[in-house]
Amino acid sequence: MEPLGNTTKASSSNHTLNSTGAGGCPWEVNDKARLCRFLCYGSEGDIYTARDEGRVTMESAGALLILLQEGRGPEVVEEIKKFTQDGRAVRLGPSFFALALCSQHSELKTRQAAFKALKEVCRHPSHLFSLIQYKKELKEGMKCGIWGRALRKAVSDWYNEQDAMSLAAAVTKCKQREGWSHQDLLRLSHTKPANEAIALISKYVTKGWKEVQVAYADKENSEEVVKLLSYLEVVEKVKHSCDETEVINLIEEHKLDREQLLTDHLKSKQVWRALLKEMPLQSVLRILGKMTSNKILEPAGLETQAVCDRIQSETALRKAKIHPFSILLASESYKRGQGYQGKTKWEPDSSILKAMDSAFYKSFMNVEALGKRFVVAVDVSTSLSSVVPGTSVSTAVAAAAITLIFANTEIDTQVLAYSEGALVPCRISTDMTLAQATVELVKIPGGNTDCTLPITWATENGKAVDMFIILTNNPLWTFSASPVESLKKHRQISGANSKLVMCGLTSIGHTLADTEDRGLLSICGFDLGAFTVICNLAQDLI
Repeated sequence: MEPLGNTTKASSSNHTLNSTGAGGCPWEVNDKARLCRFLCYGSEGDIYTARDEGRVTMESAGALLILLQEGRGPEVVEEIKKFTQDGRAVRLGPSFFALALCSQHSELKTRQAAFKALKEVCRHPSHLFSLIQYKKELKEGMKCGIWGRALRKAVSDWYNEQDAMSLAAAVTKCKQREGWSHQDLLRLSHTKPANEAIALISKYVTKGWKEVQVAYADKENSEEVVKLLSYLEVVEKVKHSCDETEVINLIEEHKLDREQLLTDHLKSKQVWRALLKEMPLQSVLRILGKMTSNKILEPAGLETQAVCDRIQSETALRKAKIHPFSILLASESYKRGQGYQGKTKWEPDSSILKAMDSAFYKSFMNVEALGKRFVVAVDVSTSLSSVVPGTSVSTAVAAAAITLIFANTEIDTQVLAYSEGALVPCRISTDMTLAQATVELVKIPGGNTDCTLPITWATENGKAVDMFIILTNNPLWTFSASPVESLKKHRQISGANSKLVMCGLTSIGHTLADTEDRGLLSICGFDLGAFTVICNLAQDLI
């Protein structure tokens, strides 16, 4: 069999390791590597579980505590900033937890670094609320409170250093989270507004609109304050309006979001049609089923055509930076025709499905190439008719989509399939559609599972590989040899810093082996975050 791929040699950067793996054995899982795993997906272990949104606890942050005890707090804070700002984190909760812990550490330089980084890490009000809640939880059982001088200053700076119009929008869209509100934070931080615009917003949050009207009625206000007053007046007007036409006009003229509306407003089809025009594309994809069910999107309707045009617009896709796997998840969920609870049902619109199919291929442009040498191997030894947990995507479609995404975005990708103890012919190519690639996988007969076969194939055929990605439906395997030893042998013979990711598409918890090799990870289930994990591992970031 001649697998899909390109024999182009990768650059020498493929053969280097960064500081995450430095010290002693280059593949040792040291405390820095464990910290980076924790910041990426909330666990120091070698297993990433898709859709695991569990609350972060002290028990899962052992390496973080060790690094703080060693006086490396500022270094930890720098890693937190990198993971939150560079899109390396699958979930942001671990970073907020880590920053909260750093801000309460006994060492002054660690606390100072943490508070200085607060605004860079907490870019949205919900982030700030989450951080404050973690600080509160970490202080439970202790006599002292969390609102010391340093936190008061950091929170005050967070508000004072915002652009005034952006802050006005933020406090009216995200009013409270996790038991905290803007009113709480402004009061507890004793914030002294840095300028008249922030003073106006602070008064609005803490005292209400009526007091703002009284305070600014007879003043000679600056242009910025007048603009803010006008915006807040619109927000207040829509909150008290029962006139559908007025609400729609305010939405369209001032680009209001649904978070700024009342629940009763959202019972109107026309209001939703107005919201759809400026709604972020990612949000549109999430509510397509609901909009179809409520007859807001109807066959051959103007709104349906407008939504279809946006979904498959290269400009819109590029602006929203939507990953093709996000398109797939939304498409398969919409195709299902009902919500996960089974209450909301709809008849999928063929034009919307066609638009999402087109968007899947166009969104390949949003996947940044890593310039590594990949082998993506699909285990067809078991039936690929199961469903990836937490999604509407069959494992066959998921495996085909993952394969096509890597094949179309990484110039040096080999695609393999294996079953019955041997590699089998697999004619997946970059010009195939998702449906064609899926058919190609499911028609291959099954047999025993051995995930070491792709590694052995690469070693025996002199193919130096940076990343082995194994896709299997079955979390239990039989090995002709240890996958750890097979990978070590390939590294030794090829000279490549090879890594292995085992994806159990239906698994809820498995591991390759009890290994301390930094180049091996297991993924249970599959979601968009799995691509982030793979990308981070390929670049030696975890």
